[in-house]
Amino acid sequence: MKDINRIKIVLVEQKKTGKWLAEQLGKDPSTVSKWCSNKMQPSLEMLMQIAEKLDVDVRSLIVTTKQ
Repeated sequence: MKDINRIKIVLVEQKKTGKWLAEQLGKDPSTVSKWCSNKMQPSLEMLMQIAEKLDVDVRSLIVTTKQ
């Protein structure tokens, strides 16, 4: 499966864990782990919440398709 989101990369850049993000969002850590490994994708609404918790533009959480 192709990587679609950059959640794991942004977490590493901010020195935060998937467990921390799961706690912030009230989600199961295994769900966040699936997002981070690109085995599953969050909804657009959830992506917006993730961006808010990480204090980043939502676009930075998505792999770009054009350079």
